[in-house]
Amino acid sequence: MTSREKHNLRHGLAFCSLWFVGFGVFTIYPVLASLYYSFCDYSVLQQPLWIGIDNYRRMSTDVVFWISLKNTLVFAALSLPAGMIVSLSLALLLNTEVRGMPIFRTIFYLPSVVPIVASALLWLWIFNGQFGILNWALRPILGLFGATPPTWFADPAWAKPALALMSVWGIGNSMVIYLSGLQNVPQELYEAAEIDGANWWRRIWHVTLPLTSPVIYFNLIMGIIGTLQTFTTVFVMTGNADGNPARSTLLYALYLFSTAFYDLRMGYASAMAWILFVLIVALTLLATKLMEKRIHYGG
Repeated sequence: MTSREKHNLRHGLAFCSLWFVGFGVFTIYPVLASLYYSFCDYSVLQQPLWIGIDNYRRMSTDVVFWISLKNTLVFAALSLPAGMIVSLSLALLLNTEVRGMPIFRTIFYLPSVVPIVASALLWLWIFNGQFGILNWALRPILGLFGATPPTWFADPAWAKPALALMSVWGIGNSMVIYLSGLQNVPQELYEAAEIDGANWWRRIWHVTLPLTSPVIYFNLIMGIIGTLQTFTTVFVMTGNADGNPARSTLLYALYLFSTAFYDLRMGYASAMAWILFVLIVALTLLATKLMEKRIHYGG
């Protein structure tokens, strides 16, 4: 290296030094510390005691752990497909040339910037079994069939569907990403397909979806990561970390939080965090494997 290159390197490293320090202190150290604590009996108030893989063994017999894992997977299976379908559908609608379209785009995007706590409290009233606006709208319709609206968060069978329905409320970010991908699809491909006699659905299936598949893949991966770590909305809407009613809303992140900060079993919670990390990586690899032959990049 020349003296000039060495001079530039020193100055570049000096400018990046604060980032390196922050990354090491607030990211690398906590990750490595949690890995170490996952093999310890650690209550925060005392020194960690090395116990090997006992924390991981304990999970196999922890009934609440398996309940939280099942609840999380069911919630993800409900909310992730619903969110992707609705956000893509809205993006398709907002990609048309209609007067006042910027206003509609803003309206559909606004819920995603509403604070999570505020939106959770809002939906808590919407899902109110007696006075909620949702049941007020459903009651006349279901009454025609002799049925009554569900009590949502007061009913273990409807609590997770209610959470999944609420998650669709904040799809503004993914909708904007889909909209960006749709605007990059060459218009001449639609024109060629229309000349060949393709109807609306065939143009969507054979042109839109293949050319937006990288965006779909990105939103799928981000959705997997996000849904498996859902915490704030459940904690605010249930008012505790017990997963009421009857532990039907006890998601994995909620049980991890309760174990770490209520029960002060930080070692066991660290082991749970690493199991969640492994689960996310496994599902990400599975999604990548299933979609690798279905992703088409332009050119």
